[in-house]
Amino acid sequence: MQRKILICRHAETEEPYPLQPDFERELTLHGSQQARDTGAWLREKFGKVDKIVASPAKRVSHTARIIASRLYFDLEKISYVPDLYNAKEHELLKCLSELPEDVKSILLIGHNPGITKLVREITHKMIGYLEPAEVASIDISLETWDQLYFSKGNLIGTTNQEV
Repeated sequence: MQRKILICRHAETEEPYPLQPDFERELTLHGSQQARDTGAWLREKFGKVDKIVASPAKRVSHTARIIASRLYFDLEKISYVPDLYNAKEHELLKCLSELPEDVKSILLIGHNPGITKLVREITHKMIGYLEPAEVASIDISLETWDQLYFSKGNLIGTTNQEV
């Protein structure tokens, strides 16, 4: 069964102020616009997604909500997974491998370097680090999501370029 994995880096963030926890960093105005543009691009390219999973960090959750609204995705159905905050690629892979079988398309929103390394792991392609609000689109043939560990996806492109 053909599945679609969309992997997105959060949009541009404010520089941290003294003693501000990294988890609490907010999007810039430009970052909010980046997220709107990414959501519009996703809607134009893919129409909809079955599931959105995101880190609960402020910059990621804000990015997720903006993109979800552009996709007409119910904001209450976004899954915020605490383990995705600054997760490594193997933690992100585990999250994807546990998806329900009825999910055919997933948008995962998180942090570098983990999300870029996840794209490299799934596709076996050495892409550069994802830019703020950039999305990598991967097609992969899987009967069940746990087969992700043993499968190779096809990198279709990113918001910045077609492959």
